Amino acid sequence: MQEGRSGVDGLKRQLKRSWLNPCFRYLLLFCLVLLVFCSSNSLSWWSSFSLKDRYPKFINPVHRPPLSRDRSKDRVQLNETTEQTTLPPTVPPKALQFHLAYPRNYHFVMDNKEVCKTKTPFLVLMVPVAPKNVAARDAIRQTWGNSSEVQGDVVLTLFMLGLYRGADVDALQEKLQQENRLHHDLIQSDFLDTYLNLTIKTMVIMDWLATRCPEAAYAMKVDSDMFLNIDNLVMMLQKPDIPKLNYLTGMLMWNRPVIRSKNSKWYVPVEMYPEPLYPTYTLGMGYVFSNDLPEKIVEASKSINYFNIEDAYVGACMKKLGLSPQSPPDPSKFKAYNTKFNRCEFSKIITYILGSPKQLVDYWNDLKRPEPPC
Repeated sequence: MQEGRSGVDGLKRQLKRSWLNPCFRYLLLFCLVLLVFCSSNSLSWWSSFSLKDRYPKFINPVHRPPLSRDRSKDRVQLNETTEQTTLPPTVPPKALQFHLAYPRNYHFVMDNKEVCKTKTPFLVLMVPVAPKNVAARDAIRQTWGNSSEVQGDVVLTLFMLGLYRGADVDALQEKLQQENRLHHDLIQSDFLDTYLNLTIKTMVIMDWLATRCPEAAYAMKVDSDMFLNIDNLVMMLQKPDIPKLNYLTGMLMWNRPVIRSKNSKWYVPVEMYPEPLYPTYTLGMGYVFSNDLPEKIVEASKSINYFNIEDAYVGACMKKLGLSPQSPPDPSKFKAYNTKFNRCEFSKIITYILGSPKQLVDYWNDLKRPEPPC
């Protein structure tokens, strides 16, 4: 017993000497701090790490360096309807407000903020388009985006672009500035213009409408490959029973499953959107909304984490607001695909997805012939 007692006393004296050692105390303190930190932050830290590691293609820089080495090239002459500014410096990810989809993380580098002040639009058509796709923009300018007045109401058509990534970025940016000086219809923000960033692009559209054109009655997000029968759309919105507030309509999508297959272009990982089904939403080819909604959608987006299906994301924001998209007065007017051009059919619809800018111009010119379509 005495031997055992002596061993215990020796161990106590050894631990006492270890505790008196400053290095030992610092090591113990560090372990305690690390334990507290890990217990409170390990889940969120690991979640963000795994998302970045497994899905780097979904994570894009908020900003990028200036478009040219000579910052003076990033400016154009200011006039009444066009403003060009230099790009802001790169902002680290920790400077993000809320998440990637929140539009006020981004800044307009080409703007036409005065266009809604000359004449208050009844309808604003916002067209997301790739920076290099000038053919689509020109086709729209020749067809359904050509008129500033439709059925007696003011209609405005604008194109939303992000930043191009490529070796010829400086030359392309100069061409975009020239195009904007000619047409005054380009809006460009400093997110990277990619397919996976369509949610960001759409939310920046909402932010532009909320901050630059709040007096408009209605707006439409319409893809650049669409045939839009603008007369039929305006006549629909002029009907007295069409709501003027909290109104979103188009081709409705109900109970759509979230695609988890990594081989699909519509793949969304569980980390981005955990629910198995999307809320009811309007198909992204073209949806119409009362212009009180953009500010509300931007606000709701603060609590809706980013995922890369833009039309479903808007549906999630609507659900957060306690609102639902509504069926149009005649759902048959919002159509996706057609097998061939039929003049009578195209005179009755509002939307169709087309195959090329040339197709849009050809179909439009045929439809506008003086002979009755049916």
